[in-house]
Amino acid sequence: MPDPQDQPRSAPAGQEATSLTLLQRLRANEPDAWRTAVQLYTPLVRHWCLRGGVRPADADDVTQEVFLAAASHLADFRRDREGDTFRGWLRGITRHLVLLHFRRAGRQPQAGGGTDAQLRLHEVADPEPAPPDEDPQAEISALHRRALDLVRGEFEPRTWEAFWKTVVEGRSPVAVAAESGVSPAAIRMAKSRVLRRLREEFGDLIQ
Repeated sequence: MPDPQDQPRSAPAGQEATSLTLLQRLRANEPDAWRTAVQLYTPLVRHWCLRGGVRPADADDVTQEVFLAAASHLADFRRDREGDTFRGWLRGITRHLVLLHFRRAGRQPQAGGGTDAQLRLHEVADPEPAPPDEDPQAEISALHRRALDLVRGEFEPRTWEAFWKTVVEGRSPVAVAAESGVSPAAIRMAKSRVLRRLREEFGDLIQ
């Protein structure tokens, strides 16, 4: 039975009752927030690099450059239009830095007058459409799975099992409760705890 006292990790002393979203914490340049964002997005950024033709031996370096650029230019991230997402913005930065990587290696023609300083990261809030063979929904699903991996250790196994069976497997709380020997209300409470934690930690950065 999910323990009513089973709660996610406690907030640091002095933190407001209403937690800041991860994006707000990134804007405040909190080191813990950046560590979380890097853990969340590294697999996807590296995937973009590899899809862009970067050799596996160089992908980690380009991925690191992406996060350094994102940290330096986060103030340029805007959500002025419907569909603007942090994922799309980061995808745009990755595209620019992959191109720059090839230019540095002399594997792609250098644009006239092109230099590192001409990399206009403030323009990547309006990224080009994803290539037809890229699936945004698959990318979002990958982010969701990564987010689940990052918070799983904060919960008791029985709480996580109740969440997993109802949300991921799509089973009804009544069926899971009957199988587990607890009340449907306890199953719904466990599900709610995990979902709330995901919203608190990641907000809309997994869209």
